[in-house]
Amino acid sequence: MSEPSVLDRPASNVLPLRLDTDQPVVRNPGVPFDPSWFDNLRVNLSAVERRVATLGTRRSVKKDAQAAWLLKAVTCIDLTTLNGDDTAGRVRRLCAKARQPVRADLLDALGIGSATPLEGKPLHTGAVCVYHRFVATAVDALAGTGIPVAAVSTGFPAGLIPHDFKLKEIAASVADGAHEIDIVVTREHVLTGNWQALYNEVRDFRKACGDAHLKAILATGDIQTLSNIARASMVCMMAGADFIKTSTGKEGVNATLDVSLVMVRAIRDYHERTGWLVGFKPAGGVSTAKTVLNYQILMKEELGRRWLEPDLFRIGASSLLADIERQLEHHSSGRYSAFHRHPLA
Repeated sequence: MSEPSVLDRPASNVLPLRLDTDQPVVRNPGVPFDPSWFDNLRVNLSAVERRVATLGTRRSVKKDAQAAWLLKAVTCIDLTTLNGDDTAGRVRRLCAKARQPVRADLLDALGIGSATPLEGKPLHTGAVCVYHRFVATAVDALAGTGIPVAAVSTGFPAGLIPHDFKLKEIAASVADGAHEIDIVVTREHVLTGNWQALYNEVRDFRKACGDAHLKAILATGDIQTLSNIARASMVCMMAGADFIKTSTGKEGVNATLDVSLVMVRAIRDYHERTGWLVGFKPAGGVSTAKTVLNYQILMKEELGRRWLEPDLFRIGASSLLADIERQLEHHSSGRYSAFHRHPLA
């Protein structure tokens, strides 16, 4: 009989993992498919709701500490444009914002110049995320910055194109210079419990990515149940996903703290079984500074300090950055500013 998973344990019995913040992340190679790892996963909805309700009440982040947490959040943002009216010009403006995400006068007022607190490195976002069509444009606009380009792929957002086309799309984005590929899984595999098919699909995607990192989008609003989310998370990690991601941002319900708690507990369970570190990315609906602080607290309390770094934590967002800038301006001046003072691009 297999050991109970982290998802079976009360929140009080789950402590953050103790890992050095500078411990390098070795890519998750995946493991052979083994349904015994997730067949008996149980998720207690009431316990999840109680745990999530404590995130904004047990820990208070104010003043200088809040500013530091928000600046750290900036470094974890996948600055995103995924609209039907995207243009090369818009993507280049987005890349300019990724390179200088916070106004220089605000950074000066905060006393940190253009460097991130305590690290001495230029402040920039974690990545820029675009459709395949604009990968080459983004790569060119970000040349020399070290900011990776992430491409949504595999028939994003529905994921209903033929499997061979999905693999070709991944290969094309990698060839154009994408460092990260955000794939969508076939929801039907999850909804029908065809876990072997889901494993095989993600395994193929991982192989097609080559050296590019794979972020597996579960589309949690479509697969609905927390048990489905837990099992799908585990299968994607077993297949070699470098990150698991909540949503495309196009579903009716996108990232929530409930599903995020289940997913980060699955990450912990996978780490305890294998030793591999897998990242987490909430996407869609994380649009305010207050909300992102709750996600950072979730990562800190459930997984530990190591999961607050951009190689293990990303936030898929477009409007979040403007609200963070507004909060930083309030911290430095005591006044809130209008959103038009903090344009996205």
